[in-house]
Amino acid sequence: MLLALCYLWACVIVYLTDGFALPRHVVHKQYAKIQRSRSRAVLEYLARLPVIALVFAGFFAISWRPIYAAQGTMSFFIIFTAISRAKFIFIREPLVFSDIALVIDVFKYKTIFYATKLNVVFWIAACTYVFGASGLYFYFEPTVLPERNRALWILAGFVVAYGPWLLLFVKPVNARLVRFSERLLKSLDLRANTVRFGTFASIVYHFIIWLGKRRALILAELRATLQHAFHELGEATGFGHPQGAPLVVVWQSESFIDLRHFGVGDLHLPNLDRARAGARQSGRMTSVFEGGYTLRTEFAVLSGLQPEDAYVDASHPYLRAAHYADVVWPMRLKRAGWLTHFIHPYDKSFFLRDRALPALGFDAMSMLDAFAHDPRTDGPYVSDQALTAKVIDIVDDLDAEQPAFLFVASMANHGPWEAGRCGPLTNPVEIYTELLRRADHSLGLLMDRLDTLDRPVWLIFYGDHAPLLKAFADPFPDPRTDYVITPLASARDADTAAEPPAPREEAPWNLLASAFAYADAQRRSRQ
Repeated sequence: MLLALCYLWACVIVYLTDGFALPRHVVHKQYAKIQRSRSRAVLEYLARLPVIALVFAGFFAISWRPIYAAQGTMSFFIIFTAISRAKFIFIREPLVFSDIALVIDVFKYKTIFYATKLNVVFWIAACTYVFGASGLYFYFEPTVLPERNRALWILAGFVVAYGPWLLLFVKPVNARLVRFSERLLKSLDLRANTVRFGTFASIVYHFIIWLGKRRALILAELRATLQHAFHELGEATGFGHPQGAPLVVVWQSESFIDLRHFGVGDLHLPNLDRARAGARQSGRMTSVFEGGYTLRTEFAVLSGLQPEDAYVDASHPYLRAAHYADVVWPMRLKRAGWLTHFIHPYDKSFFLRDRALPALGFDAMSMLDAFAHDPRTDGPYVSDQALTAKVIDIVDDLDAEQPAFLFVASMANHGPWEAGRCGPLTNPVEIYTELLRRADHSLGLLMDRLDTLDRPVWLIFYGDHAPLLKAFADPFPDPRTDYVITPLASARDADTAAEPPAPREEAPWNLLASAFAYADAQRRSRQ
């Protein structure tokens, strides 16, 4: 009876606190959008109970103390709810199952996650609560473990508590759970599911789908679609080009957005303007995500896939990047004889790039260890000027007879924009603006060098997402970033007299297809 009452008490507290995962106005907005019958609402309401029961059983199995199990369960769910609320306030997305894969990174790269408060004081407070409270319960609350056959009861407790989690990895069981979870959730809308099921239950059901969803049929359809698109581009991949082997350079500029769109009149970006003037296409780029998750934009550009195409992988596509090896641009180019090189001045293991990018088709990677960077003297991130110098060195070493694809992901504009980043500047907006100027200067250096090559060169420059610059706007009034697709060197010759096209909105997953289409049209016109 005590065990049942403690479980029910934990359920009451979990249900009462789950609603705090999102701000009240967001919760009301989501409820207004949800169309469901009364029976459906009851089913969704009850769907949390087995998840709560498993967590409760886990705490009970290690303690055989009902009150401790209730307290542990309540704390567990409340912590997930609080983290989800903090994440939403920060970047307007609730907690998602793939965030668990970033837990170690949050503590390892505290600056990039704005998590510098997770210091020694935090760990002392956290450990004091977890171990201190547990110690008190273990001392004052009597155990209900039977005296007879204690080892058997303990084993049974662990089987009941943790066996169901292990069964998730058994294919026949998981297949049924996937079908149930998909029917239960209906969609992968994170906000709606957090409202309908609470933070942790939503995470569990999303994880079940991720773990067991068979991607073969979906990927077969994607391969067929993209194969047709690739065939339509003909020889746009560069073979037989009358001006030599092409070079495609994609520069993903961290947190880059032209603040002149928002009335910042004293900002001058002459090299971006020069790139726009010579571009075959330029304008504003729609955002995969505002303020973070660079890998989502990066994957969209490299894969040509919309987030819904990646389904449950969309939140962190690099967790199993190999699933998409046959459909992404780098692998297709590599198989067509191109050199593929990824350049990013940050830790290669961040976002699992060290495993994901080779699986996506990159022959070579130049990461942080390829740069002579000392954060104590050079700032938290490698500058765009140093990155440009590295790219130019790589370009100079390329075989002019081999087509090449370089993907460059910068870091210099990343926040936080704190005093010390740019000389005497202390205002975050002024620091960010100065970093934009430096990024523009580096863009000019890169364009100048690429323009001297004796081969067709195509430069694609874009911002991965709007900055998390709350001192300027929260949220950004228009999170679309900026992009250009600009021909250089011998690719530019035929277009020097052409008027720049009108600005055009584009999605990140279309950038490379558009660039190759322009290259193919130019090749055909010259043959």
